[in-house]
Amino acid sequence: HPEPGSLLDASRTMAKIRYHQYQVVGRHVPTDAHPEPEVFRMKLWALDDVKARSKFWYFMSRLKKVKKANGQIIACNEIFEADTTTVKNFGIWIRYQSRTGYHNSYKEYRETTMNAAVDALYEEMASRHRVRASCLQIIKIAEVADKDVRRENTRQFIQDDLSFPVVTKVTRHPSKASKTIIKYKRPNHVTL
Repeated sequence: HPEPGSLLDASRTMAKIRYHQYQVVGRHVPTDAHPEPEVFRMKLWALDDVKARSKFWYFMSRLKKVKKANGQIIACNEIFEADTTTVKNFGIWIRYQSRTGYHNSYKEYRETTMNAAVDALYEEMASRHRVRASCLQIIKIAEVADKDVRRENTRQFIQDDLSFPVVTKVTRHPSKASKTIIKYKRPNHVTL
């Protein structure tokens, strides 16, 4: 772990993932007519566990006749991924509300984690389509194999011989004495 205040620690806090994956388990409150109601489990992305529970009731009230007043949450856990260092392709199926109506869409992202892909989704939908986070519902997320990638923008980064141009070449001084950032004496320029 990096020391607090170090450059590595600062870079991690700047690129912090906002959305986290939660698993919420809930059901209808047991009644005399239904002493053992059906239990529902939902995976969803939210900023924190409070908003995850709120989203759970939002979907449950639309999918099943269960709302917060007559339901109960059994468990709410954050889901962590096993591999967070390998770059993977993620396909995300979404439904969102624009100024003209409701639309279904499919997006692809190349990220190391699902949470980072969801972050990129919310940022792209806000910037390109002006969609607010409350007007966006994630239907499904799946890891996509390299051969099954649909979007050309994602496909261009899958090549084995991928290389990026060096835009700025920094010339370094050959002698070790001149490599310091702060010089203790003025340089001695000799003009001939």
